Amino acid sequence: MADTELVGVQQTAAPVLRAKALDNLLPDPILGDEYAERTMRRLDPDYDKGRFGTVQLGLAAVVRARVHDDWARDYLAEHPDAVVLHLGCGLDARVYRLDPPPTVDWYDLDYPALVDLRQQLLPPREHYTLIGAAVTDPAWLQRIPRDRPVLMIAEGLVPYLTETELRQLLIGVVDAFPTGQIQFDTVAVWAWRSSNWLPTLRKYDTRFHSGFDDPAIPATWDPRLEYVGEAPMNDSPLLMAKAPGNIRWMFRLLNLLPGMRRSTRIVQFRF
Repeated sequence: MADTELVGVQQTAAPVLRAKALDNLLPDPILGDEYAERTMRRLDPDYDKGRFGTVQLGLAAVVRARVHDDWARDYLAEHPDAVVLHLGCGLDARVYRLDPPPTVDWYDLDYPALVDLRQQLLPPREHYTLIGAAVTDPAWLQRIPRDRPVLMIAEGLVPYLTETELRQLLIGVVDAFPTGQIQFDTVAVWAWRSSNWLPTLRKYDTRFHSGFDDPAIPATWDPRLEYVGEAPMNDSPLLMAKAPGNIRWMFRLLNLLPGMRRSTRIVQFRF
């Protein structure tokens, strides 16, 4: 991947894509994303060299993607006329994995440099639109049809937003649509405040800007929002059932540390 073209948080798309590609090489993958493997191979033909020594923490991100997929699939089965807002999409192939019916209009949004890269690596499809913009710029929302249910997915995005930015985003979506589901992942306060020391974030000169010990807090920002629930990442049954044995043991040890088990959670809201 051309790091010179992507800066800061944009560069985290590479390790996330690599984790999903490596998962696809496992005998019993968690996500099974052939697009990720194919795309990563084009970006770096040798990306899987020494893969079993470097995939450990990446599998938590794969679990995160699987939960988002499962929740989204369930919502679209009940709302086949929905509009999907996939925010901070990076190089994720969710629209291809889920393959929604033509009655769904899907919008992938990320910085223009990442959108340009997606266009080089992933095929176009009908009822699918790419938007190159910062998620914090409210102008992009004006381009979306507003008379239908909405599914907002933000995978690996929210911790990089300030609380004010997240509040403005959520209220903007709730104001714009009659009903919908919002799903994103967030980190605990300690993880946010210590993010300056995380090796991956330091490598890309970025950090987290928000976190919540109580993941239901965003529901208090607007009376129309209702907190539905959460799914685990670090102690996910999927992770413990499907990851290689050495990786399962590593996560079991990590989860013994105070606050680690629920340091990252995938949360769901509706309105």
